Amino acid sequence: MVEMNVNHADRHMTIRHRGRGAQVWIYLGKMLRMFVYQSDWKVLPMAAIIAGLVGMVIRNRLFINMEGTLMGAFAMVMVCIWNGCFNSIQVICRERDVIKREHRSGMHISSYICSHMIYQALLCLLQTGVTLYVTKVVGVKYPAEGLFTPWLIVDFGISMFLITYASDMMSLWISCIAKTTTTAMTIMPFVLIFQLVFSGGMLTLPAWSEPLTSFTISNPGLKVMTAQGNYNEQPVVTLWNQVNKMRSKELSATVTLGQVLDLLGDADNATVAELRSVQVSRVFTLDEVKGLLDPANAEDLLTQYTDVELGRDVTLGEVVDLLADSEDVAAYRDQSYTFNTTVGEIIDMVGEDKVQDMLQNEIRDASYNAAYDNTRINIAEYWLRLCLFILAFAALSTITLEFIDKDRR
Repeated sequence: MVEMNVNHADRHMTIRHRGRGAQVWIYLGKMLRMFVYQSDWKVLPMAAIIAGLVGMVIRNRLFINMEGTLMGAFAMVMVCIWNGCFNSIQVICRERDVIKREHRSGMHISSYICSHMIYQALLCLLQTGVTLYVTKVVGVKYPAEGLFTPWLIVDFGISMFLITYASDMMSLWISCIAKTTTTAMTIMPFVLIFQLVFSGGMLTLPAWSEPLTSFTISNPGLKVMTAQGNYNEQPVVTLWNQVNKMRSKELSATVTLGQVLDLLGDADNATVAELRSVQVSRVFTLDEVKGLLDPANAEDLLTQYTDVELGRDVTLGEVVDLLADSEDVAAYRDQSYTFNTTVGEIIDMVGEDKVQDMLQNEIRDASYNAAYDNTRINIAEYWLRLCLFILAFAALSTITLEFIDKDRR
């Protein structure tokens, strides 16, 4: 009877390790049991807490203005990388001895990694859903329409999932390299800092370090989220807010008459051209003048001249040109004048809306970045780069674990 049991056990082990596909489902079932019984589910409430804290900070910025969209996208990328990294940073090294023993018994490393890829993909998908839901609840206003689906929140979710999953696979590889959980957790902060610093969006990098951004998940992650936030079309508010705070600041300047005339004579400047078109006098018809007079005394005199114009329209530009061409005024071009005013008075003189629009348009044009264009080609390219990271780290994990039998532990 004992012999039969032993043979049965051996036969069972042979069946268990016979095919790679069968092994995938065996280990996937094991991981799902670990999710329930070893508290791996705790990553979901942790993701909800992080999403809530970050969402409350970026809810009035993301998708609202240019600076807020870049900052909000960066924060969301860091949330995704954090979630992905801590999903798998310890999963291999904490059971390294078990993996080594089962590998010697017939376990295929490719099946084992494949089961992890499926399990971690499900985990990342759940985290993405939790993050989107929580950020929406705390007040992040996702625009309605996406480029690939009818809803931007779905497109945004695809980006979040790919960033989280790529980070997960990166940490899985680190877990394959690190032989203890202590080593893995020691490496983790350096990885996060590297991703943060070399994202290529928030911090200005020296020229020699720019190629390093190609090796970070945060770089395509930040670009795709910023592009989906329609960065290049958003208004700029930071500079205008700073200028508005300086309304009471006093200004003193000395200019010559010639400088003023030259400035007002620059018709190629859009702001000056608009100012030059302002009328400094208006036209009256005799009929309008008659309305101002006593009709009893003026009726007979003005009836036949009702359409005659008195004077004509004169613009500020015509006055400036007249003064600039005048020989009498030329003698005073070098005479200087000192004036004292405030920033607020200058803004009010030009027009608050005009100043705000001018500053926003100039800064938006200067801040334009083709990498953040909200186009299908851009977004598909960044998604592809993230997918390549996923496959590359999965391949590296498989290759690394193939040498697990050579451990000296």
